[in-house]
Amino acid sequence: MTTSPTQPASSVLALEMIDVTVGSLRDPELIVQERVNWSVAVGDYWAIGGLNDSGKSDFMAMAAGIMRPLRGTYRVFGQELAADFEHDLIQQRLRLGLVFDGGQLFHHLTIAENIALPLCYRYNCTSQDVARQVQTLLELTELNLESELRPGAISRNRQQRAGLARALSLQPEVLFLDNPLSGLDPRDVSWWLDLLDQLSAGHPVVGGQRMTLVVAGDDLRPWKERARQFALLKEKGFVNLGNRPALSTHTEPLLRELLPAATIRA
Repeated sequence: MTTSPTQPASSVLALEMIDVTVGSLRDPELIVQERVNWSVAVGDYWAIGGLNDSGKSDFMAMAAGIMRPLRGTYRVFGQELAADFEHDLIQQRLRLGLVFDGGQLFHHLTIAENIALPLCYRYNCTSQDVARQVQTLLELTELNLESELRPGAISRNRQQRAGLARALSLQPEVLFLDNPLSGLDPRDVSWWLDLLDQLSAGHPVVGGQRMTLVVAGDDLRPWKERARQFALLKEKGFVNLGNRPALSTHTEPLLRELLPAATIRA
């Protein structure tokens, strides 16, 4: 069904993929997933599981607008990312944020400068001009003491938080998180899960709007009581598992590896 411009914004899906083929970041012509059909409503909270080398990072990068699909239709808030990809990237990519696995920070910049970078690029200003916004994000991620350090001087856990702060700087409406809990201790895991719950509900740092979340990981256990929709990447395919109650009756074998039976029970 085509969405009319007169329909309310809530009728527009945040994301919609129709028969999409995803390429590799390393080799864009190499097929990682194909025939992906997926829709994400505004305010959804998705967890996508997959084993190593299932293409989670490639899928998240494509969904976040870093590269275009090899084939198929991908719409972001009703607008297709089509032929004029660079123009679409400017207009629609600003509504999407991505937290890379490990943060993927620029090592010649300080933590504060890394967080300021998207703001400076977007508004053609200096880091001093956005110091207040950066300070708010440093406080949110508890990185005040590391603000003038370079990434190499802080732990991977803290680099991951800096990547989150950078992704939130432009207040995206959809936030993708690639393996955000990798290598974290239980205290940090709880911090991430609690903050994502707050973002999902509407946090002041993003203007109080409910954020649409999509997380990917190789273990679905931390997300079972947090996310509301679930999927798997398997053998170049996308398996939609449905909502949380559906997990207990789903017959997908890989689900039993990523979410052992003891944790599936309600």
